[in-house]
Amino acid sequence: MAQRRINLKDLVLGKSSRWKLFAPAQAGDAAAALPPAGAALDAPLEAPQLAEAEPPTSVLHQLNQSNRRLERLLHELRNEHNAEAELRAIAREVILAVELNPDIALACIFLNQIAGSYAVRHCIETAVVAVVIARAMQKAPKDTLTVTAAALTMNVGMLRHHENFQNKHTPLNREEMAIIHRHPEDSANLLKCAGVEDEEWLSCVLLHHENDDGSGYPAGIASPQVTQNAKLISLADRYCAQVSARNYRRSVLPDQAMRNLLEDHELPLDPVLAEHFAHQLGNYPPGCLVRLQNGEVGVVTRRLSDDGLLGVRCLRGTAGAALADGPLRSTGDSDCAIAEVLSEDQAGVRFSMKQIWGAQASL
Repeated sequence: MAQRRINLKDLVLGKSSRWKLFAPAQAGDAAAALPPAGAALDAPLEAPQLAEAEPPTSVLHQLNQSNRRLERLLHELRNEHNAEAELRAIAREVILAVELNPDIALACIFLNQIAGSYAVRHCIETAVVAVVIARAMQKAPKDTLTVTAAALTMNVGMLRHHENFQNKHTPLNREEMAIIHRHPEDSANLLKCAGVEDEEWLSCVLLHHENDDGSGYPAGIASPQVTQNAKLISLADRYCAQVSARNYRRSVLPDQAMRNLLEDHELPLDPVLAEHFAHQLGNYPPGCLVRLQNGEVGVVTRRLSDDGLLGVRCLRGTAGAALADGPLRSTGDSDCAIAEVLSEDQAGVRFSMKQIWGAQASL
């Protein structure tokens, strides 16, 4: 009979031992119920099985979970009086998802992988972009959390109207425009009634449509009263509104959306924020569908590396055939520079995010 001494790793709390335990004590002796140090055990010949490793956390799954949780809470917010803690918890979930893999988090936006109503999905997407920029600016964790929470709740004051606006095929009328123009104030007031007391959070919500030159709404406040955090949310909001598909129009391609943002001469742009948006998102963010100079079609997998290059997973070859296990290209390779950005219809490719990014992008 094979024998060996007991180690602590052999004993698992709440589970029966796989071996017969005995000690040099008389049968029936209560002291022998547990083996003393150095007791031997009847060991099987095979090695004990190791516990299976837990699968890596999926960014895509976590963002969708946050979206569902946020949608339920925002629709019930008028009946809540202590919602700040739960809203902060959802904001932390979004931040953790972005920190886990910012490239996958951004790709979820451009590949339209966050399910649910546009009104709430847009807030999640805006929060993702805001977190990416806040981290690049090395904002303190407290400020990043505040910006994220504000992005998630910036439109709650018109949530009931938002979907109706999405389904319209005609311009908004005067009453509907009035709802749009007062929604920052309505949102801030609703958050106060729901128990939010963070003044910076409420300020970001109230100011996220104000402009430095006083041309915004609802109050026409000008710089320097418009805070950088509010302007960060505003830019993320405007950018995501362009690159997300609506019921009444297609999304704007990422390179054009960035140009629209940076070259808008009607709205003054904070130069610090503009620099970070251009660098962190660029013209070809992760999830962007592109055609390379050599004719291959693929999806951008990561943002600019330190050497200024992008990664592209090819999904269709130069002859137009689909590639089951397409090669990973670098835009620094010969003939692999990006020639143009493509819409989903133009690209003509079908794939799952898990196929491109692995388990961290699984549903």
